[in-house]
Amino acid sequence: MSNKHAIIEKNIGLMIVLIIVAISFGGLAQIVPLFFSEETTEPIDGLMPLPALALEGRDIYIREGCHVCHTQMIRPFRSETERYGHYSVAGEHVYEHPFLWGSKRTGPDLARVGQRYSDGWHRVHLNNPRDVVPESNMPAFPWLFENTLDGAETGKKMRALRAVGVPYTDIDIEGAKAAVQGSTEMDALVIYLQQLGTLIQQKR
Repeated sequence: MSNKHAIIEKNIGLMIVLIIVAISFGGLAQIVPLFFSEETTEPIDGLMPLPALALEGRDIYIREGCHVCHTQMIRPFRSETERYGHYSVAGEHVYEHPFLWGSKRTGPDLARVGQRYSDGWHRVHLNNPRDVVPESNMPAFPWLFENTLDGAETGKKMRALRAVGVPYTDIDIEGAKAAVQGSTEMDALVIYLQQLGTLIQQKR
């Protein structure tokens, strides 16, 4: 047995291969069961796909890099749940493509920000964060008031999301352009922020 160990320990290539195999088996043992667990694959009660305007708001959120500084995943630690609210659960995110959990918090986690502030507060904050949080280092986004959405691509986005399992209906897709057209990017982003985490908040 010791000779076999010596062979492995002296052959770096073989050791690398065996380490990869061991890690792969361990990873599969942890990950594969999650694909069959209702807790991670089924939506929580009341979860619906994002309405057309909120869907556009999510894309603006991604485009402007909001997810780089703000996570949307509260870990199940007391220090986090006392500050941000109920920890995140997988069933909240089953319709999200891509996930925006993140790993860095330059700003606070936004998983439960929905309905914590008024629409007006969000508009002032996004226009110039220092008007409401003087010490903020967040950039301002005044152009969101000026850019108007036409909804030309919204239906196509919904159709693509339906192809990967988001239950948009034909009525949702057909009405997407009208639901978005003429709204500003600020309108869309605020709508998106105001729905974040509200289902779990209501159950607390």
